[in-house]
Amino acid sequence: MPGTFSQIYIQVVFAVKGRESLIHKNWEEELYKYISGIVSNKDQKMLSINGMPDHIHFLIGMKPSCCLSDLVREIKKSSNSFIKEKKFSRFNFQWQEGFGAFSYSHSNLDAVIRYIEKQKEHHKKKTFKEEYLEFLEKFNIEFKNEYLFEWIR
Repeated sequence: MPGTFSQIYIQVVFAVKGRESLIHKNWEEELYKYISGIVSNKDQKMLSINGMPDHIHFLIGMKPSCCLSDLVREIKKSSNSFIKEKKFSRFNFQWQEGFGAFSYSHSNLDAVIRYIEKQKEHHKKKTFKEEYLEFLEKFNIEFKNEYLFEWIR
């Protein structure tokens, strides 16, 4: 769109169905590259991606013409097929419904990128549930517990 100037940065978070720890360290990097390729092919910019065996985080620079829900739906659908085609998991891999999306200003990008890069260190001290609830509270997002991810007890 000529004449349109924007600066939109979104961190997206979503989990494996049932919060099962199915993303294995042997193939997570290949998964992240694949997801980054989807983002790039949709003309958006991947700034950082990382995660844990049960969930992922990524930060994108987004154009205003992009529909975030459509992008995340495509990422989940395509990466789910990719994992199955590559036979990365001997279990039935599937992403949970829904996702979290949190916006940031340009001045916060370095901190968010560091946060995403240090996911494995961060989760030595905090569960995904604690982390996710903190995001919702920090961003003043109203929610109902029944619509949150399925949590492992």
